Order: sequence, then C-alpha cells, then structure tokens
Amino acid sequence: MLHPSYSDLIEAVNSDVEPGEQPVVQSRYSIVIASAKRARQLIAGDEATVPSVGRKPLSVAIEELYKSNVKILPEEEHTEEE
Repeated sequence: MLHPSYSDLIEAVNSDVEPGEQPVVQSRYSIVIASAKRARQLIAGDEATVPSVGRKPLSVAIEELYKSNVKILPEEEHTEEE
C-alpha cells in the first residue's frame, strides 16, 4: 500500500486552492505525472527539500509533494499567435 494514498496526496496538493477555484490536480494520472517530473528533476541534480539519503527519487518526490515543499503549477492555456 502506498503512503500517502493517492487521495491524500491529491488533497495535500490542492490544499492551497481557494473554494470555487479549479483544483490543480484532479486525477491520479495528474499526480503520477507531477511526481514523475519531480523525480526526473531530482535525478538531473536538483536539490531535495526533504531527507533523501538512501531513498529513491520517486519516494522523495512524493514526500515533497505531500509536504507541499514543491508546488504543481497549472498548465497555461496556449493561444495561437497570428
């Protein structure tokens, strides 16, 4: 079993969203993609914000998201330029 669970992780990521606003993460797929992106950043050399000695990058990325040490930014809408 994963700790934290997907629902706990989604709730933690969306905790800063004001009532009535669109949540940043709405599905398990979105949280998996965000975690994988952060893990790749850690592999590439970014500094972890939680203790990471002896831990895999994905575990560190999930903990960072759960503790709100890193934020998921909503994707900006793309507009066509004429």
